[in-house]
Amino acid sequence: MHLLSWTNCPLFSLYGCCISEEEDGAKVVRVENMDNPYKHQDNFDKRFKLSLNKLYAWKLVDYDRVVMLDADNLFLHKTDELFQCGKFCAVFINPCVFHTGLFVLQPSMEVFKDMVHELENGKENPDGADQGFIAGYFPDLLDKPMFHPPSNGTKLGGQYRLPLGYQMDASYYYLKLRWSIPCGPNSVITFPGAPWLKPWYWWSWPVLPLGLQWHEQRRQTLGYGAEMAVILIQSAVYLGIIAMTRLARPSLSKLCYRRSDKSNNLVHNSLKLVALWCILAAYITPFFIIPYTVHPLLGWTLYLLGAFALCSVVINTFLLPMLPVLVPWLGIVGTLMVMASPWYSNGVVRALAVFGYAFCFAPILWVSMVRIMVGLQLSLEREAFMPRLGESSPRPSWFKLY
Repeated sequence: MHLLSWTNCPLFSLYGCCISEEEDGAKVVRVENMDNPYKHQDNFDKRFKLSLNKLYAWKLVDYDRVVMLDADNLFLHKTDELFQCGKFCAVFINPCVFHTGLFVLQPSMEVFKDMVHELENGKENPDGADQGFIAGYFPDLLDKPMFHPPSNGTKLGGQYRLPLGYQMDASYYYLKLRWSIPCGPNSVITFPGAPWLKPWYWWSWPVLPLGLQWHEQRRQTLGYGAEMAVILIQSAVYLGIIAMTRLARPSLSKLCYRRSDKSNNLVHNSLKLVALWCILAAYITPFFIIPYTVHPLLGWTLYLLGAFALCSVVINTFLLPMLPVLVPWLGIVGTLMVMASPWYSNGVVRALAVFGYAFCFAPILWVSMVRIMVGLQLSLEREAFMPRLGESSPRPSWFKLY
């Protein structure tokens, strides 16, 4: 019997969504969280606190082989041949240290107990996570032979190095915008690095172009039904806001009264600060309320719609010119188009194009901020300084002629 297991999720994870026992037929083995004795190390990363739970895979003695996977693996082809590998097999995406994002093991209670014993004795672990511990437990893997699956389907014994094609680091792709893996089948992509740029997050594309490939796999398997209700509700709310701002035009004169010059300056400065914070909130708020695992095309469309709707509220409330307030919105659209362009020859050219666009757009953004401040000052002078209730208005000079 063979087991394909996912880790680094509350249960097991595939394409960024948790697998359900009932709906997906997954057999979930529940375990007690293993205490991490390295959690007080200076270099310890809290997101790896429970990563030592991977060691429980050696207890699954009902299975002949277990393929252990992190959630950020994208399969391009079937990899059934991995179940023919030996007692322990892993990929060296680093020249000296193998990667525990995917490895093959033969379950053994003896090995599991020995690993727990090593933990209790304080075995040295450079990163305090599963990566450092398992690499230290199998220190000679670099000297082991490369895995080549027997054509007759027999299972191997011992330890083997897996070809790089079983853990193609996404950063290899971003350098040349194409794969150039010299050995083994190009079967599995892994996405190590910043946790907030994992491929299931909608904002990771087009920053990382392979995000669309991930979401295409998800579309074909799990779909996006769980998030669509929220997407439709948010879209309806944003469209309603845009419609309302076209019909209702509030005036700042209802908010201000004529007072001393000192009070006027305080009101001026306060409203300017409030207006700038409102513009900033209009661009930030939609980002955080969009379901974070939606398809990038849906996510960015909803973000742009939400930012436009909230900017419309700010424009009408503070009587600001529309174009300067929407310059950042246009800049974001331009950035997405520059990053998503498919015509770059390699990643270096793409990075230079993004840098060049940012360099050229920065002065435009600065001018728009100046225009916003000027427009806000004019709207305050035009609308805010109305006489207080009961205070007579001075007659205009032309009235004296009659």
